[in-house]
Formats: sequence, C-alpha cells, structure tokens
Amino acid sequence: MQSSLFWIGAFIAIALVFDFLNGFHDASNIVATMIASRAMSPVQALVICSVCELVGPFVFGVAVATTIGHEVVAGAVISNSLILAALLSAIVWNVVTWYIGIPSSSSHALVGGLAGSAFMTKLGLQLDQGALQSMADLAATVLVIRPGGFVKVLLSLLISPPLGFLAGYVVIKLTYFFGRLASPRINWFFKRGQLVTSVALALSHGANDAQKTMGVIAMALFAGGFTQHFAVPWWVIALCAAAISAGTASGGWRLIKTIGGKFYKIRPVHGFATQVSAGLLIIGASLVGGPVSTTHVVSSAVMGAGSGERLSKVRWGVGKQIVVAWIITIPVTAVLAAIFRLIIRSTSWAG
Repeated sequence: MQSSLFWIGAFIAIALVFDFLNGFHDASNIVATMIASRAMSPVQALVICSVCELVGPFVFGVAVATTIGHEVVAGAVISNSLILAALLSAIVWNVVTWYIGIPSSSSHALVGGLAGSAFMTKLGLQLDQGALQSMADLAATVLVIRPGGFVKVLLSLLISPPLGFLAGYVVIKLTYFFGRLASPRINWFFKRGQLVTSVALALSHGANDAQKTMGVIAMALFAGGFTQHFAVPWWVIALCAAAISAGTASGGWRLIKTIGGKFYKIRPVHGFATQVSAGLLIIGASLVGGPVSTTHVVSSAVMGAGSGERLSKVRWGVGKQIVVAWIITIPVTAVLAAIFRLIIRSTSWAG
C-alpha cells in the first residue's frame, strides 16, 4: 500500500509539472496581445491572467477532463505507467518547442502521448500473450484507442484553428465598421476593453487546459484503485488550477515575443478582436467538453484579425512554421510516448 501511495504521489507530481509547463507555455497565448498593444504592463497582464486561470476550472466544470480521461483510451489497458509515458512525452515536447520559440499545442502533445503509449501498452500485452501472429492482430492493436473519443478530440483540435481565424477576421471587420466614425480616442476603449476580454480568455484557458491534467490524474486514481469509478475529486481540481496558474504567472517570454510581435505589429484593436474571438470559442468548447488548443485558437485569431485589415499585413512565414509544429506534434509525441513506455516497461515498476 505504501508503495502504491508513493507511486501515485510521484505520478501526480509529474502531472502537475506538465500542468505548470502548460501554463508557462501557453501564457504567451493569453498575455501576448495585451503586452504587444501596450494595454497592460507584463506584470499586470500575468497577475490578472494567473488569478483567472486559478478560478476557471471551478466556474466551467470538468467536461473536458472527462473527455480526456474517460473517452480516449480503452479502460482495459489504462495504467499509471501508460499515463506517465504520455505525460513525459508531452513535457519533453513542451520544453523543446518553448526553447525554440514555436507556440505548439499542449493538448496535441498530451493526446499524441496517450495514443502512442496506449498502442505500445497493448502491443506489449499481445506479445506477452502470444496473441500477435498476423497483420490483423497488429491492426487490432489500434482499437485500444477509442474511436469516438479520439475523433471528438481530433475534430476539436482541427476545427478550432480555422474557426479562430474566421472569428478574428469577422470581429476585426465588424469593429472597423462600427468604429469607422470614431475618433482616435477609441484606442482608449480597446486598451481598457482588453481588461475584460483578458479575464474571459484566461478563465477559458484555465477551464479548458487545466482540465486535461485533471483528466489524466483522475484516470490514474481509477487505474490504481484509489477511486471506484472515473471521477475528478475537488482536490485534483484545486491542485491543477493552482499549477497552471503558477505556470502562467511565470510567463513564457520566448513565445510571448513570437505571438506578440512576429506576425505583425499588434495595436489595441487587434488585441481586443483577438481576445474576444478566442475567449468565446474556448469557453464554448469547455462547456461542451471539447479539448481545444488555446495556442491554435489564439494564433489563428491573431492572423485572422491581421488579415481582416489586409492580407499583406501578416508575416505568413511565421504562420507556416507554427502550422508545421501543429502537424507534427501528435506523431512526434506518440513516438516519444511509445519509447518512454518501453523504457518504463523494462524497469521494475510497470504499474
């Protein structure tokens, strides 16, 4: 029993590291436009957002956590080592992309990690049982990933970027239309308005992204026999909310520079339009249990807002680099997780 408690404690600690890095990595998505448009100072932006990140999961429920923890991987193969390999893969990818300065998706990384780790777990079980004797047996290994839940996650991740782009484009067009007769003093409104929109965006990020870690911890508690059924205890919600809030407060300055300045020179109107667009989309996804990528939505909304002014305004080369990172995240983290799962399997603990 003591050994089980030690391992679940170690696992939760690693999950919270991922959650912290998620906030650290994705802080750029929330605060970059505010800082770049000079609506707030970096310290003010990070403090406001970190507080809202803490509150978000308590406001919008745990629908996303249920999707990640209960609907992606078949329950028969779930183990702490499977989830640990997925987390380690996502952590490595987050650190690498942060160091390079490319905004990538923590959501993609976690989903890719879960898929790769689950596949390797099932493959190992088949080899142990001598049940891998044909290509049909190998193909059956893929069924360890629940099609309904996995498709739901992929659709959320794939649809959200074009929706973010479209929303940013439409909102900036409407903003220019209704403000066409306004004086330059309207910039004061756009700067102060970002106080409200940043709160909504940070609440939505805390509600959506922190829930992914809640889901994997709840999954581990169930797999280890610490809970009788899949559920997210209140203390898991509190720990994950605190970890992502602390990560956001730390700020990922490399990524803030990318989103805040490399696409184009962001003015208050762009920051306002981006945050309105992204906040509404992410809150909506959180309420229906869709685990979207804040990175995808905000970056796409920034490009959409710039395109709404003029297509030549956006430095599309930076966008292409981010799109490449988005495309390769799931396969790379799946392979990394499979490798980590093999390493863990070869050790004394394979719980």
